[in-house]
Amino acid sequence: MSATSSPKRLTPPRIRAMKGGTPIVCLTAYTTPMARLLDEHCDLLLVGDSLGMVLYGMESTVAVTLDMMIAHGKAVMRGVARSCVVVDMPFGSYQESKELAYRNAVRILQETGCDAVKLEGGEEMAETIAFLTARGIPVLGHIGLMPQQVHTAGGYRSVGHSDEEVTKIRRDADAVGNSGAFAVVIEGTVETLAREVTMAIPVPTIGIGASVACDGQILVSDDMLGLFNDFTPRFVKRYDELGKKVATSAEAYAGDVRSRVFPADEHTFKRRS
Repeated sequence: MSATSSPKRLTPPRIRAMKGGTPIVCLTAYTTPMARLLDEHCDLLLVGDSLGMVLYGMESTVAVTLDMMIAHGKAVMRGVARSCVVVDMPFGSYQESKELAYRNAVRILQETGCDAVKLEGGEEMAETIAFLTARGIPVLGHIGLMPQQVHTAGGYRSVGHSDEEVTKIRRDADAVGNSGAFAVVIEGTVETLAREVTMAIPVPTIGIGASVACDGQILVSDDMLGLFNDFTPRFVKRYDELGKKVATSAEAYAGDVRSRVFPADEHTFKRRS
C-alpha cells in the first residue's frame, strides 16, 4: 500500500482533535530521506518555506517559489507513512486574493498529494482561510512572528511586548482560530500571551518560540539536529551536533583520499574469472 493511501496516516481532523490532549509533535522536512527518518516520531511534518534559508542559503523566505515548495512537497510525501504533511504556501502565492490562494492551494494538493497547506496572517487572512476550507482545502494558520513579513516587521524579533502587539495577536488568534483552520502555529510570541491564546481558541496551537502550554511544538529539524554551527535562535533546543560530526567525517575522508588509504582493496572490484 502506498504512503498516500495508508489508513494510518494522520489527517487534519485528527490533528484538530488533539486539542488539549497529548502534545502534537511537529518538525520540518524537505527531502525524502529526512521524512523517512522523522515520520515514525512525528504527528505532523511541515514542508516549510524555511527551506529557502536552510537548503538554498537565502537570507529570508521571501524568494521561495511555488515550484520549489511543490518539488520538496513531492519529495517528502515519498517518505511518509504516518505523519500529516503540510506544505507552506510561499510569499506572493495567496495574499493577492482568496481566488488566487485557492488556485495555488489546489495545485499544491494535487501535485504533491499532501494533506494541507499553511499560510501566514491573522485577521487579514481569515476570509481567505474560510474560503479555502469551505472548498475542501485544509489550512494550518500561522500568527505571531511571520517570516514572510520580515521586511515590514524590520527583522526577526519576538512579538507581544507592547499593548498594541498583544491586542493584535489576540485578535489574530481569534480570527484564524474561528476561520476553519484545523490548527494555528504561534511563532516568536511572549510566553504568557501564547499560553492565553492557547486557552482561548478552539483549535490546537503549535508553538515555536512560544509556550510549553501550546497544544504542540515545532522546530526546524536542521536547527534541532545542529546541522549548522552558526547562530542558534533562543527558542531552539539542540538535540545533537550533527554539523560538527559531518565536518569531522569529511576531514577524515579527505585525509584518507590524500594519503591513498581510501579506497582500500575491499572497496574496489575485481575482474571475474
